[in-house]
Amino acid sequence: MTRLAIDRTTELDINGSRQRVRVRAARPGLPPLLVVQGGPGLPILHEVDKFQRLLNLERDFLVCYWEQRGCGDAPSRDAESGSMPQHVDDLRVVIRWFQRAASQPLVVLGISLGGTLTLQAVAHESRRVRAAVVVSPDAHTTKSDAYAAAFLHERGRLAGNGRLSRRVMKLEPPPYLDAAPFQRRASLLIDLGTVEYGKRFAPLLRETFVGMIRAYGPLGTMRALRNMNRVQRRVLPELVSLDLLANPPRITIPVHYVFGERDMLTPPSLAEKLPARIAAPGSTVVCVPNAGHHVQFDHPDIVRSVIAKA
Repeated sequence: MTRLAIDRTTELDINGSRQRVRVRAARPGLPPLLVVQGGPGLPILHEVDKFQRLLNLERDFLVCYWEQRGCGDAPSRDAESGSMPQHVDDLRVVIRWFQRAASQPLVVLGISLGGTLTLQAVAHESRRVRAAVVVSPDAHTTKSDAYAAAFLHERGRLAGNGRLSRRVMKLEPPPYLDAAPFQRRASLLIDLGTVEYGKRFAPLLRETFVGMIRAYGPLGTMRALRNMNRVQRRVLPELVSLDLLANPPRITIPVHYVFGERDMLTPPSLAEKLPARIAAPGSTVVCVPNAGHHVQFDHPDIVRSVIAKA
């Protein structure tokens, strides 16, 4: 990995909550890149080393990893104060803070639900953001849930009477208003290789725990896991009505979309219609074969090349 001249963690007071950012770069003077993680409730600071190992963005950018409201080892009151509009407002504050610190407009990399927040926030921050790169953004919860449910039931049917079929049959149908069934569906989709292509839940869970203990310590990891459930209980009911096709943000900067062809949370129709509905100038769309929801980890070279050209 590239040796870093800059690596600092800063705690910010954002709209009344304590949020942390970690800023890293190989040398001073590099252009700024803000990373907005997926979710809801998922932390990012434990994945910083994974991002650098696979994408090595720090070689060419001043990279800011933002830990969202209530995520990671944050106070429980912050996890209880989250909402989609609040997360968008928080992101706008982070964009303004980082743009001032870097003294130039940013590129924002948003992943999954972080891509959704990015699309909504940059619509209001065009003077501070020069481009957005969004990987597998959540765009229409009802369509995504139906697409994932059809995939799971077909895989369960093909599995016959095995363990996979029983897990699918026990899974509650969408919509998911609570953390437990939402997480059970996630574990199924991960096991079927549609999140990180070809990888299963158990090794990814071990990787996550190791990273979280290194980032937060044992007690901080317990708080991070509790916070994930708290944030999801707050935000999941709001996501049921998410529909960016009906309410597209008005964006005046280029948006570069990256979708994985094996992502069962993103129907091909959404990957086609979302960029057309938003109609941002100079936008591009890349659909990556043999990639799931986390294209940034499945094909980091492709995502990195999209960012470099943004």
